[in-house]
Amino acid sequence: MSPDPTGLDFWIDLFSAVFMVVGAVMSLGAAIGLLRFPDLLSRMHAATKPQVLGLFLLLAAIGLQMRTWWVWPVLVVAWIFQLLTVPVSAHMVGRAGYRTKHLHRELLTADELEAVVQKAAAKTAREDSSGDGQLH
Repeated sequence: MSPDPTGLDFWIDLFSAVFMVVGAVMSLGAAIGLLRFPDLLSRMHAATKPQVLGLFLLLAAIGLQMRTWWVWPVLVVAWIFQLLTVPVSAHMVGRAGYRTKHLHRELLTADELEAVVQKAAAKTAREDSSGDGQLH
């Protein structure tokens, strides 16, 4: 029995198969990037960008294969949660890595955070040298 290419089930299966393969490849690319990239910032980029798209494609494939309407809100909530948490966690890891000097400065094309950190350090040094004994 061969599948009927004019039927709706054939097209749903085809789209979900393509979504699964592309989503899995995107997630695999994120994992390989985590292992192969040289520094924290590059690895952070590899872990966030393709992983979110890969998860979206995998969730869409699951939704298409389930063929019920009630699963879509759950999948959308899962994807929105991922969209909200991944940038925040990447930002926090990047800031912590920058402050602890876990990056290769020669790989940066522009360091926009350096002036801000130096200004904050100078302000802290001025407050410490004032010697008023109060906590700021």
